[in-house]
Amino acid sequence: RIDIQDESISRVYREISELESGFTSANHLSLEQAGMVYCPFTVEPHHNILFRSFQSFLASQSRRHLEQITSVGARPVGSPENEVLTVGYLLEQIEKIRVETAAGPHQLTVDVQRPTGSFSIDFLGGFTSFYDRVTNIAVRLEPKGGTQHLMLANCHFDTVANSPGASDDAVSCAVMLEVLHSLANQSTPFPYGVIFLFNGAEENILQASHGFITQHPWAKQVRAFINLEAAGVGGKEVVFQTGPENPWLVQAYVQAAKHPFASVVGQEVFQSGIIPSDTDFRIYRDFGNIPGIDLAFIENGFIYHTKYDTADRILTDSIQRAGDNILAVLKYLLKSEKLADSSEYRHGNMVFFDLLGVVVVAYPARVGTILNYMVATATFLYLAKKASLPGNGGGRYVRDLACATGVAVMSWIVTLLSVLIVALLVTLLGRSMFWYNHFYAAICLYGTAATGKMILVHTLAKNLYFGVSGLGDLYFDVSLLLWCCSLVWLTHQGLCSAYVPMLMVAFPLATKLLLAKEFKHRGASVKYSVLYLLGLALPYVHFMFLIWVVFEIFTPIMGRSGTEIPPEVVLASLVTLATIFLSSFFLHFIYLVRSTKWILAGLGSVFIVVFLLMSCGLLFPYSDSPDSPRPKRVFLQHTTRTFHNLQGQVESQDSGLWINSFDYTGIQHITPHVPEINDSVRTHCREDRPFCGYPWFLPVKFLSKKNWYLPAPEVSPSSPVEFSLLSKEETSWGTIKMTFSAKGPSHMSLYLMPHRGASLSTWSFGDGKPQFDLSGEYFIFYSHGLDAPTWTFWFEIQVLDPDPSGPEGMISVAISSHYFFGPDQRTAQLEEILRRFPTWAFPSSWVSTYDMYRY
Repeated sequence: RIDIQDESISRVYREISELESGFTSANHLSLEQAGMVYCPFTVEPHHNILFRSFQSFLASQSRRHLEQITSVGARPVGSPENEVLTVGYLLEQIEKIRVETAAGPHQLTVDVQRPTGSFSIDFLGGFTSFYDRVTNIAVRLEPKGGTQHLMLANCHFDTVANSPGASDDAVSCAVMLEVLHSLANQSTPFPYGVIFLFNGAEENILQASHGFITQHPWAKQVRAFINLEAAGVGGKEVVFQTGPENPWLVQAYVQAAKHPFASVVGQEVFQSGIIPSDTDFRIYRDFGNIPGIDLAFIENGFIYHTKYDTADRILTDSIQRAGDNILAVLKYLLKSEKLADSSEYRHGNMVFFDLLGVVVVAYPARVGTILNYMVATATFLYLAKKASLPGNGGGRYVRDLACATGVAVMSWIVTLLSVLIVALLVTLLGRSMFWYNHFYAAICLYGTAATGKMILVHTLAKNLYFGVSGLGDLYFDVSLLLWCCSLVWLTHQGLCSAYVPMLMVAFPLATKLLLAKEFKHRGASVKYSVLYLLGLALPYVHFMFLIWVVFEIFTPIMGRSGTEIPPEVVLASLVTLATIFLSSFFLHFIYLVRSTKWILAGLGSVFIVVFLLMSCGLLFPYSDSPDSPRPKRVFLQHTTRTFHNLQGQVESQDSGLWINSFDYTGIQHITPHVPEINDSVRTHCREDRPFCGYPWFLPVKFLSKKNWYLPAPEVSPSSPVEFSLLSKEETSWGTIKMTFSAKGPSHMSLYLMPHRGASLSTWSFGDGKPQFDLSGEYFIFYSHGLDAPTWTFWFEIQVLDPDPSGPEGMISVAISSHYFFGPDQRTAQLEEILRRFPTWAFPSSWVSTYDMYRY
């Protein structure tokens, strides 16, 4: 958009240069992909101007936004980087878009919201959140005549402490800015509008999204949402949650997305709670009662929430792909009649899965149920027909099938137990997580052990069955039966993931029926084997893809799952289950070959070599490789703890470096580099103190029970916590109401521990019903933006039968403060010990305090 009449020729050339620079940085994409078109107008002969097509998505623009947002570093809630610099940049870019598109058919309205509120959820066992003046930037794009129905696109620009958060979630906000730019430049108005919510407090456990959906006046018009998240750095963004119900949303994604990547298996795994994480999707679903789509980058989760999550690690291809998808899906939804009254289409769930990222298959769950039972019925009819053949009189086939099924199940149990014994041995040798930086080593160790044991068990069974013909055919039927049983069970449970065993039954059964004559006349010929493998190709390729996704997600999670979950047991179990599933329709080949000794010898050799390498410590878990870092995560807090007695006097006080390892190896690899941090400074939980007497930032003490406490000088933050009891009164209904005030840094945690015989009846948080965590204590997470007032809260406690053997009084109240940014974040002692940490470690550190009072 260059007006030659108004601008000098030098300005024209400068614009051309900038546009060409943007184009060449688009990773050698095609003109169409890069969002460019040639204009035939020439300034001088042979100098065509390159114009941008504003209706497409340009990744290079998003990359510039990404680099600007991440250039300020970590952006914790309350920090100037989050509340001032990032907010200022986003508002500046939004204003540019508003001015540029003012003459178009759309109107753009911006609102900066700073909500205050609280809520309780059952995340991490249950906790309560309170937020004060956190920041939301809401941008409403709609036709100039206005609209009553809105889509919502959500990202968050805040980060955890000490991480630039390029993937989580700056890249999503950068993508949203460019999608907003493209939509605002559409020449034809959409019938409905869209809100782009740039929320500034997601890492504080979903606070800003709660403030928007429960308090913003625009929220009542939102009919559906798209949430952009990350559990890794770059790669493909996967749809891993949809709904609740509203299958039309999945259908919209399937029809509109240019590069689909979706899995209902991921949805059901994530919503089962196995993965200790959550997204804003939960808030919009539970508190807004609106349906949506949750997308996330999942690759390379090893550097998620670390200093390595930088803009240069996110490929432009990934940005382009995400932008193309989001833009296309939003365009589709903004024209969909179903958006106007989404509640009318709230019926059932969808089965959805993609085939290698090429195409997404989606159909209603009720159709899936019918299809699943049809496949199961066909399988049982096939088996019943075989049982009724003349040669199987007297129930011979049924007996053989039952016996072979027992052998197969026994082989699974023996295999799993054998591999778990290997995993236990690895743990006892102190070599846990040897595979964290060498994933292939886990496959070579646990995979060969599982495969070898399976083959060995069936080889022994084959020898016991000596003289019995048709064992190969029999074990094919066994696999068919077992997969069919799992199909029926999953379908009965109402799980959409039942499509996996459906594929693993339907394709092998069809293949077997088509090849029945070939096998009957020629046996297991080469031609038969090739055709058999081709028939199994689709379900097996898809199943292997799902296995890859599982390992892509769970392997990095073991680096941040705490000290209590043995990672060897988890990974060994996953590898064994994958081996069992993948081997199912190949078991009968064991009964068709003459000997398995060479296969067993080869597997045994690989197992021994890897085991020796692991035992000798040659497979180190962590790496500081610039190309593929695998950091060990450690949290260090320089803290001062003060404990008050029932009379309000200081009972004891100490200071130290409180250290949490967020993986199973603890500090065994850290001690050689920092000898002071060793098991002699290991600390233990004091059950008579709220949350063991330590300043937990999140309620995860059940995940990380192994902690270390190294004595250090007292901390003196410039803004210490001011905590006081304002009033204590007995209510007419027999409870004691206590009101408190607290003022301190942007992040604080409040812990309540009623003593035996006492209980909390109500409080000023959430819906008024106290929600405790897994240990029976109460955790309230507090954060605030800029210029927040004093935090005032109350609770009522009821004393029924006090326990004289417990702590004095009726309740212990503790408050911790966390200084995640600014001059108070570091001390000389922290800086000194951080310099001595190995380069392959990521020590996230800050200053904190802990003050406990008894009442």
